[in-house]
Amino acid sequence: MSLYPFRGLRYDPDRVGTLAAVTSPPYDVVDPGRRLDLETADPHNIVRLILPRPEPEDAGDRPDRDTRYRHAARLLAAWQREGVLAADPEPALYVYEQRVPATADTPELLQRGLIGALAVSGPEVGVVLPHEDVMPRPVADRVGLMRTTRANLEPLLLTYRGNGGASGVLERTVQGEPLLATATSDGTHHRLWAVTDPADLAEIRRDLATCRALIADGHHRWAMYLRLQREHRHLPRSPWDRGLVLLVDTARYPLRVRAIHRVLYRLPIAEALNRLGDHWKVKEVPGPLTAALQALAEQKRHGGNGFVLTGGDGVFWLLSEPEESLLDETVPHDRPEEWRHLDATVLHATLLDRTWNVPDGPDDIGYLHTAAAAEREAARTGGTAVLLHPVRESVVRRLAEQGVTMPRKSTSFGPKPATGLVLRNLELG
Repeated sequence: MSLYPFRGLRYDPDRVGTLAAVTSPPYDVVDPGRRLDLETADPHNIVRLILPRPEPEDAGDRPDRDTRYRHAARLLAAWQREGVLAADPEPALYVYEQRVPATADTPELLQRGLIGALAVSGPEVGVVLPHEDVMPRPVADRVGLMRTTRANLEPLLLTYRGNGGASGVLERTVQGEPLLATATSDGTHHRLWAVTDPADLAEIRRDLATCRALIADGHHRWAMYLRLQREHRHLPRSPWDRGLVLLVDTARYPLRVRAIHRVLYRLPIAEALNRLGDHWKVKEVPGPLTAALQALAEQKRHGGNGFVLTGGDGVFWLLSEPEESLLDETVPHDRPEEWRHLDATVLHATLLDRTWNVPDGPDDIGYLHTAAAAEREAARTGGTAVLLHPVRESVVRRLAEQGVTMPRKSTSFGPKPATGLVLRNLELG
């Protein structure tokens, strides 16, 4: 990998209420209610750039999503003119630390990584490995936004296994005074440092030169980088050849891997259960949600595919032990056996495509990052929530190294970086 320093664009804490009030989660995990909360938290919240709405004066523009992109570009330029966002004086790599508080189910988590401008390359090069498929519509949306704003507004999350050199620089750097420190509403503490010393940058460069990365979060934005790189390939030394990323050495700081759940908006739970026939073992498991998920975890310990279904009514059904003949008939044979038996593979190939005949589109399938949100959404829409068990990172990496991608939205790596702590403006070089 080649990770380059850049002049970070950061909020001036004297020009905003608090740094926490201008940050946001990544664009694709911000639901409509959370979006409104962020917009009202501070008039300069970064969500106004990553999920822009056209202002009233845009009413005369063409009624398409380009008006949102132009509005984001105008906001970004205005905030820089006003000094709300200011560029750091010299290029740097940034050490980013997150300290996530303990919960009833998980211990405290400390994560540290490097934010920089990574050289963009396709999967055929084998340096940056995707592990999930992407959907054309979100890619086109992100392309339009970045093309218009000419900025990387939020870093992708990538993992790698280093040899210790870069991690050593991180550990030394965090002993100094950070550029910023803030705590977001979820209790996570964030700190950021700049690395500008030539010797430290050289040590990081040597370590990363022997590594390749796995895309943990941000497949659609990486596809955006690739498309925009192709659009600007006629430019020498193009800033479009690099993209903003957070690199985490999981040999030192393992990430949490969670499942992404589905809600089938137009499939009621009774119909979903009825269409299963005799091909699956189906049994009701006691609630509440935490107990149902524990039953799923116990089933997964014994191997085989398993899901929990609910209509959001407090009743849960454990789906397991599909007939091998059904899997043999419905799951493609052109990929490794490990891929063929992934829950996400079986869900899409066997259940969604063949058993339930659910169209693959946003009007029919919703993707939720927490089981509780999926349960609420099923109750709200009268549909069916399909709850999954997370995949181990080792499985994800092993398949990616074979060039095999998983069905989209198969995993949720975290903690995800907060958006708004450091941006990359391509105009700054």
